[in-house]
Amino acid sequence: MRLSIMAIATTNGKFSKNYLMAAGEAAKYELARRHYANYVELVHHGRWQRADHLNLVCDELEKVLTGETKRLMIFMPPRHGKSMTVTKTFPSYYLGKNPNKRVIEVSYGDELAKEFGEANRSKVFEFGQKLFGINLSMSQATKTNWNLQGYDGGMISAGIGGVITGKGADLLLIDDPIKNRAEAESETFRKRAIEAYQSDIRTRLHSGGAIIIILTRWHENDLAGWLLNPENGEPEDWKILSLPAICDDEDHDLLNRKHGQALWPAGGYDEKWAEETKKAVGSYAWASLYMQTPSPSEGGMFRRGWWKYYKVLPKKFDQVIQSWDCTFKDKKESDYVVGQVWGKIGADRYLLDQVRGQMSFTETLAAIKSLTAKWPQAIAKLVEDKANGPAVINVLKKEISGLVPVEPEGGKVVRATAVTPLAEAGNLYIPDPSIAAWVHDYVEEFAVFPNGAHDDQVDSTTQANIYFNGNVFNIGALIS
Repeated sequence: MRLSIMAIATTNGKFSKNYLMAAGEAAKYELARRHYANYVELVHHGRWQRADHLNLVCDELEKVLTGETKRLMIFMPPRHGKSMTVTKTFPSYYLGKNPNKRVIEVSYGDELAKEFGEANRSKVFEFGQKLFGINLSMSQATKTNWNLQGYDGGMISAGIGGVITGKGADLLLIDDPIKNRAEAESETFRKRAIEAYQSDIRTRLHSGGAIIIILTRWHENDLAGWLLNPENGEPEDWKILSLPAICDDEDHDLLNRKHGQALWPAGGYDEKWAEETKKAVGSYAWASLYMQTPSPSEGGMFRRGWWKYYKVLPKKFDQVIQSWDCTFKDKKESDYVVGQVWGKIGADRYLLDQVRGQMSFTETLAAIKSLTAKWPQAIAKLVEDKANGPAVINVLKKEISGLVPVEPEGGKVVRATAVTPLAEAGNLYIPDPSIAAWVHDYVEEFAVFPNGAHDDQVDSTTQANIYFNGNVFNIGALIS
């Protein structure tokens, strides 16, 4: 009597094991064909782990695939799996299901775009035939521009402003058009991303096509903010997946988290991590990068309640320096000249003295001489290497030692971001108003920064404390 396969499987232990393994492999591939989350698991060989927020993203991408969702924005904190789940993987699945369609992916730079293009190409190379019966074209298969053999479909990847001429797209995918804080705070870079979207990227979309924008929210006027602002025209119907690192609104949380609950504890990003990270980066960066709310609800970058006040100074300091922000014009209606003396002891920094006024060039020289005589222990004297700074150094270098030309890196807001964690942590001490009446104006300038009329005290303060942090800007040779 002939035995069935199942009977053989049960009577032959070795064959049974092989049969079950083959059946399990077949089931795994079938699930990957049918469900995107299973596909991501399969093609990443176990390096991608399921999580509630990633399952939510996968479910929404399924709706893009079926055409239910045409416009999707995904806001997530750094290192929470967004690029692996979406940009490095979804185009390959999309083309597996739709081999005659086209994908265009755009990022802030060519190298990142190349990485995304290659990641999807490798998945088609390894799994395309097994799962969908597709293969890469032999004639067009570069990392940034590859096609499918025997079909019209394929993928082009490029940086902002890069070449995406040729065929259009049924799926446009934009992953972080802004590289870092410096670009985010630059109106020029933000406009560049918006103009590229308007004049080039968006024009490539085929009728009925879908757009996915993936962002870490650096700035309230980034590409996502601009697209959602009614003042810039009638917004398209965008589906928003905003996933903050910590739940701050139980009523509107997409994962039904409790207030204060972390987004991905299993990934190592739990409540303790959130507390430590917020302290390290400051509220300004935390609100934008991790909570997806670029403008903190409590106000600007420096809150009035952060400042510590002193009436009596420590007896000695580890280091004392001067920090000067000089004006551009030799006129009374010009910006203010500010010179500050800062002392550092351990992690704490003390503003010891300040001179501020609308000074002429000659008056600026006199102020530096006076402050130097008053604080001889301030050996290093930082002078911003622009405006009247170079001229000041040139005139005084034979008379005053320790003049240090400082070339600022990044914009004012970027430099201030490096100091906000110190203020928030309570490491910045300023004179009590009872012994320095000018402190009121000092605090108010910080409170309205970067939208106030003046920022000279901010510039001098950030210059001094970045120096204390470890000279992370360009500093010229000490001039004596």
